[in-house]
Amino acid sequence: MRVLLIGANGYLGRFVADRLLADPAVQLTALGRGDDADVRFDLASGSPGALTRFLDAVHPGVVVNCAGATRGGARELTRHNTVAVATVCEALRRSGCGARLVQIGCAAEYGPSQHGSSTAEDAVPRPGGPYGVSKLAATELVLGSGLDAVVLRVFSPAGPGTPAGSPLGRLAEAMRRAMQTGDGELKLGGLGAQRDFVDVRDVARAVHAASLSAAQGVINIGSGRAVRLRDAAAILARVAGYGGVLHELDGPPGPLRPSIGHPREPLGHPRHEPLGHRSDSDHTAHSAPVAYPYPDGCGSWQQADVRTARDRLGWRPRINLEESLADIWMEAACRI
Repeated sequence: MRVLLIGANGYLGRFVADRLLADPAVQLTALGRGDDADVRFDLASGSPGALTRFLDAVHPGVVVNCAGATRGGARELTRHNTVAVATVCEALRRSGCGARLVQIGCAAEYGPSQHGSSTAEDAVPRPGGPYGVSKLAATELVLGSGLDAVVLRVFSPAGPGTPAGSPLGRLAEAMRRAMQTGDGELKLGGLGAQRDFVDVRDVARAVHAASLSAAQGVINIGSGRAVRLRDAAAILARVAGYGGVLHELDGPPGPLRPSIGHPREPLGHPRHEPLGHRSDSDHTAHSAPVAYPYPDGCGSWQQADVRTARDRLGWRPRINLEESLADIWMEAACRI
C-alpha cells in the first residue's frame, strides 16, 4: 500500500510516520516543507495542479494529512488549516490515483460542551476561536469533496514530543526549574479545566487503522474520559519526584500537594491548557505566575464519545495518562 503522508515532521506526523513505517505492507512517501521531506511542497501556497501531477506520478492508495498550524492569527490559521486542505481535496479530485484521504481534525471544532457530557460525532460544532473555525472549515471541505475520506477528530494529544510551549510542557519545565533551584513551591493557574487526553502514539494507531478501513465521515479519537488539569499536574509531580507544594491560583483554597490527594489509578490521556510558569530572568517569579488563556476555545469541559472509533476502526486507547506524563517529564528533565 502506497501512503503519502503530509506533515510528517509535525508533532502528530512524526508518530504517524513511525507507525506506518512499522507496517511492512506500507510504502511511505513524505511530503512537506522541510528539507528532509521526500518531496518539498507547501500546501498553503502550492497549486492543486502541481500536487495533482505529483499524485499521478506516485499514485498513492492513501493520503494522510497531518499538516496544519495550531497558533497564529486568523489569516495564518485559515491559510494553513483550510486553504491547504482545499488544495489537497482539489488535487485528489483531479488526480486519477483514486486515493483515500485521512484528514486529521481536532476537538476544537466542537467548541464548549456541557459539563459531564460526552461529545459524539453528531454534535453541532460551535468552535470558540479561529483555530477551531479553521479546522472545522477544513472538515467540511473534506466531507463535501465526494472523496473516499475520513476525518479523525483528535481530542487533547500528549506524550513524547509534547511542545515545550504547551501548558503541560510549561508545567514540566516549571517543575524542572523548581527542582533545579530547590524551590519548594509552584503557583499554578488554569488547572480547573477538564480535557480528554489521548497519547500521541494511540493517535498514530488510529490513523493507521483508518488508512486500512473503509470508514467515512467524522470519527472521534480520545480516551473517553475527561481529566482535570490539577490531577494531571499532581501526577506529573509524582512522576518527576517533586516534593514541593503546588498552589492552585484559581481553584479551591489551600495547596495541592503532589505527594497526597492525587488519584492512585492511571487516568485518561493531554495537550494545550494554561499553566503559570517562572520567568528565566526572575528567580522569584514562581510566587507571581502567569495565567494563560485557553487556546482551544473549548471552555472548562471536553470529553469524547469514542464508540464510533471502537465500532468502525476497532480502535481503543492503550496508553494511560501517567505514561504520557512520564514521557513529557523525561524530555523536560533532559532539556538543558
